[in-house]
Amino acid sequence: ALKKKLCDKTDKSFVLINQQGIDPLSLDMLAKEGILALRRAKRRNMERLTLACGGMAMNCFDDLQEEHLGYAGLVYEHVLGEDKFTFVEECKNPLSVTILIKGPNKYTLTQIKDAVRDGLRTIKNAIDEKVIVPGAGAFEVAASQELISYKDTVKGKMRLGIQAFAEALLVIPKVLAINSGFDVQDTIVKLQEEYKSSGGPVGLDINTGEPLKPTDAGIYDNLGVKRQYINSCTVIASNLLLVDEIMRAGLSSLKG
Repeated sequence: ALKKKLCDKTDKSFVLINQQGIDPLSLDMLAKEGILALRRAKRRNMERLTLACGGMAMNCFDDLQEEHLGYAGLVYEHVLGEDKFTFVEECKNPLSVTILIKGPNKYTLTQIKDAVRDGLRTIKNAIDEKVIVPGAGAFEVAASQELISYKDTVKGKMRLGIQAFAEALLVIPKVLAINSGFDVQDTIVKLQEEYKSSGGPVGLDINTGEPLKPTDAGIYDNLGVKRQYINSCTVIASNLLLVDEIMRAGLSSLKG
């Protein structure tokens, strides 16, 4: 009755998706009324469907009303390889989507999946933080040069620590140069000279090995990632030094 009320004299139809099974008699009755019925849907897919299409998951038909229904402009079944998939498309204001990944083998699919997941997390971090920093090693080059300049204002052993930290930051552009097949020393010297002359963010062009402006090339990094690895490297270095001191103390006690 609800279907006739909403769908008569229109091009709309009903799609019923059930988490449990549907007996053959019920399937036949639904088919006669022009209702597409899908059974044994996974629970996580049911949760995503309500987010994508709207509506509510119902336990019975007795209380079913128009406001409980979701909407999808197109629902169809498609065969990919040896498996059948049901596509639900053209939803209004979907809050959940599915990304279909194709590849020749499992290894390629895993690589693509990791890349997609990393990209989505990067976008989420940028939206949450509302801040991004220039990429391509530009942050590390700038931070290293600023630390070297700051070192001249400090006296004592702290100068050695600042120098070590500044050199450690250059690991990122060095790795970029190595992975791109360029000479590390030449690359770092070029980046440092370009930063001193321009005063702005300078990164590495992995195609040519020359300095570039990452903002012009659209290369950015998440602020949270930079903050996290700077905090983590300090903690890890301190722990390693602590372990070294403990081992030395143990060896000294054995000798005694």
